[in-house]
Amino acid sequence: MIYAMLTMVLLTFAVAVYLFLVRVNAVKKGEVKISYFRLNNGKDVPDKLLQAARNYSNLFEVPTLFYVGCALTLALHLESAATLVLSWVFVGSRIVHSWIHLSYNNVLHRMKAFMLGNICVLLIWIMLVLQYAANQQPL
Repeated sequence: MIYAMLTMVLLTFAVAVYLFLVRVNAVKKGEVKISYFRLNNGKDVPDKLLQAARNYSNLFEVPTLFYVGCALTLALHLESAATLVLSWVFVGSRIVHSWIHLSYNNVLHRMKAFMLGNICVLLIWIMLVLQYAANQQPL
């Protein structure tokens, strides 16, 4: 699971670099004034910039639940083949989600990848709680 978590961290940093480059390019082309970034608010902002910013934000939403679920699974020594597979499916779904969002941006395709990832995180948490409860000693 730790390698799946690392891969998510690398994806987050890759999207951060992409967002930075999109922002610099938009300023250089005169598509947006640098003052826009004081509050990230304004009008006539290029779609590409908004997409990249939203995708970057997405990587701090549901993935937070993923990181905590994985960290608890590892800390409590409850990792299983199923949680490992679910963690990699989640990471794969988020890579696909980012690729779709930052390229051709088909909402239905993006939604499928997003929902697959959400289901994986939910299942990781369900398995974590069930395995934890099964390992508890009665009082």
